[in-house]
Amino acid sequence: MAVRIKRVYEAPATADGERILVDRIWPRGLSRKDASLDRWMKDVGPSTELRKWFDHRVDRWEEFQDRYQKELSCNSAVGELRGLASSQDVTLLYAAGDHEVCIR
Repeated sequence: MAVRIKRVYEAPATADGERILVDRIWPRGLSRKDASLDRWMKDVGPSTELRKWFDHRVDRWEEFQDRYQKELSCNSAVGELRGLASSQDVTLLYAAGDHEVCIR
């Protein structure tokens, strides 16, 4: 099964499979109808505490990645997401504007 990553603001495609928003906060300026998603797994996104600590500071990016990986390692929602991805095509949707950072 394929796992794709794209911005939630991009038009849906047939190849997307199940479209899953993985941000903790709902995307700005986007209605639920226009989002064209199948589910919102906000618990897969970084915790509020981690997001606030990171504060979009590039100098904290590497440590942010380490901290986020630790959060994910004990997150039960990740198991659910893996189960979905093992049985069907899924597209993980994010809202952030920096594509290069989001896909690392």
